[in-house]
Parts: sequence; C-alpha cells; structure tokens
Amino acid sequence: MRESSIQVCPVPLEQQPVNEYEELKESWFFRLATLENSLFLRKIAVIWTIGWVITSPIAAASFSPNKSMLPFILFSNLGAGLILALILLQLFFGWHYVSDRLKKETIFYEESGWYDGQTWPKPPEMLTRDRLIVSYQINPILGRLTRTAGILALLMAGDGTVWLCL
Repeated sequence: MRESSIQVCPVPLEQQPVNEYEELKESWFFRLATLENSLFLRKIAVIWTIGWVITSPIAAASFSPNKSMLPFILFSNLGAGLILALILLQLFFGWHYVSDRLKKETIFYEESGWYDGQTWPKPPEMLTRDRLIVSYQINPILGRLTRTAGILALLMAGDGTVWLCL
C-alpha cells in the first residue's frame, strides 16, 4: 500500500518536499546548519572573521585604529555581525521553507510552468513520514539557528550599548 500511493504521486520528483529536503541537506551552503556543534561553531567563527576583514577597512576610514581603537573594534564587530546575521537568516528561511512544505497536508506543484499550479493531497503514510522528518531532523536545525541568531543579537546589542556609552 505504501509503495503504490507514492508511485502514483503526480508531483515531479524535484518538487516533492522530501526530495527538496534531501537536496537542501546536501547543498554546500545549507549543509552548514547540519554540522556537528564544534564544526558549526568553527564555520560561524570563520564567517564572522571574514565579515570582520571586510568591514574593518570601512571602520578604519571612519575611526582611525591609532586614535580611536574601541570605536574601530565596535564598528567592525557590528559590521561582521550584520554579515553573519544575513547568512543565518538565509539558512533559517531555507530550512523553514522546506519544513513548511513537509508539514502541509497537500503539496503545491507546477506541472510545466508558473501558470498551471496544482495541489495534491499527501497520503497519510507520506504525511506521517514528512512530519517525522520535520520533528527529528529539521526542528533541531531551526532551533540551533534561532539560538545562534539570539546569541549574535545579544553580542551586537552589547556592542551597541558600549557604542552609545562612548
């Protein structure tokens, strides 16, 4: 019964939510959110460092490191944090989109173009499988991204507070 209901699925393979999930999981960019904690934090630190290298010349133009070291560091930190926040936001939205597609009882798909969209109700076993994927695979990823963004927001708020106190 399970195989037959999946075989009659009219949704093209690349538009089936479980295949979108697999594709996202294997993507070089979105795979970042699935890494082990230590490797994830290392990659986040690398992204922040690259952001710092990009924003520090802008900060140096505004605040000479020789004369105003603290404003230079704060401005560079805020710029690097903004770059990291944009990357975390993109990761979150990508995973959230796939999560929403997996949770829905129907699949919206396009047969040949944007003008002929259709919906197909998922069979109960497919819906159960998809919701298990969301519960055990995607929700922890979304939680990690939310926590990381929250910590980044606190750090940026701390930088902003010190900035205002100068």
